[in-house]
Amino acid sequence: MTTQPLMNTYGRQALSFDRGEGAWLYDTNGNKYFDTVSGIAVCGLGHSHPAVTKAISDQAGKLIHCSNLYTIPLQNTLAEQLCKVSGLKKAFFCNSGAEANEAAIKLARLYGHKKGKTSPAIIVMENSFHGRTLATLSATGNRKVQAGFEPLLKGFVRAPFNSLQALETIAKSNPDIVAILMEPVQGEGGVTPVNPEYFAKVRELCTKNDWLLMLDEVQTGNGRTGAYFAYQRLGVEPDVVTTAKGLGNGFPIGACLAGSKAEDVFTPGSHGSTFGGNPLACAAALSVIDTIEAERLASRANVLGTRLLEAFKEQFAGAKYIRDIRGLGLMIGIEMTDPCPELVALAKTQGLLINVTSDRVIRLLPPLIISDEEADHLVTSVSQLIKIYAGDDRKKPR
Repeated sequence: MTTQPLMNTYGRQALSFDRGEGAWLYDTNGNKYFDTVSGIAVCGLGHSHPAVTKAISDQAGKLIHCSNLYTIPLQNTLAEQLCKVSGLKKAFFCNSGAEANEAAIKLARLYGHKKGKTSPAIIVMENSFHGRTLATLSATGNRKVQAGFEPLLKGFVRAPFNSLQALETIAKSNPDIVAILMEPVQGEGGVTPVNPEYFAKVRELCTKNDWLLMLDEVQTGNGRTGAYFAYQRLGVEPDVVTTAKGLGNGFPIGACLAGSKAEDVFTPGSHGSTFGGNPLACAAALSVIDTIEAERLASRANVLGTRLLEAFKEQFAGAKYIRDIRGLGLMIGIEMTDPCPELVALAKTQGLLINVTSDRVIRLLPPLIISDEEADHLVTSVSQLIKIYAGDDRKKPR
């Protein structure tokens, strides 16, 4: 018997892919699958996008990596582009969403220390997910993924998501708070969008108390939720934004963006990254931003997301096995009344790739480039799959 050389960190499916094109993946046996996972919101431009392929290929023939000890022109260009689309002032580049959130956590603590707070604390949300490093794991509101990694990092105060009263109570009782870190849509937490009125009040509370409002847009950014960043749809201006996933369309890159209140907190030696923002990563990310902007894919995600939500609600009107259907842009969650992890394997037999999060939420994250016909296929195939699984007599979509 051959011993598996990989550490046992994933419950992998017995499925390997050989190539991809747009919203479709092909396994090593030539079978075709419609991909609603997109590498967990990574491949917003789909698979093998020509602009990204060309950018990576061209840059790899010039210079892949040097060091942040030197000026990297593409990094400056990417920072300018991200600041332009976000409205923020400065950028720090790293390799992942967890690293981007680590940078934000360090930035908030340094911000607090510069204000004279010796034990700065950050408010984080229940059911949140910010990464798997020790700091981001400590910030995450999911006890299941934290178990076994104690002692966790101190300095986080947890609050119920969408509860303003809880935040106001913390503000009165804890003088060490320096920031709030939250997701505009909790992805791993079940595709739960922030309440717009609550979000506006959070901004007011941060301004009143001189806290940083830090948004984890690792999953929601880069056009996914119907604007370049989700906060732009909700009319709230953050002080810090983190992003990754869709920024490189599969090439690892993350960014921590800061506005005027936080842009000068870091100084040389405060933070760094060996690989962060190297020429190859920046070339990939620039091609992604250029494509999203040129093809108006964020507004397209807004239109398609509304269309998909309405179609799914029509499909499941009156279905007792559906608890809720919600989302923002092309980030959609269909919550069932009971856990449904078996749906992932069943979908595979139907040529469909889906993801189930929080035990009972079917999370749909299709590429931003899907056609109208592919959007219709998504509704038809997912609806039929769920109805068959639930034993619904209405097997065929109406």
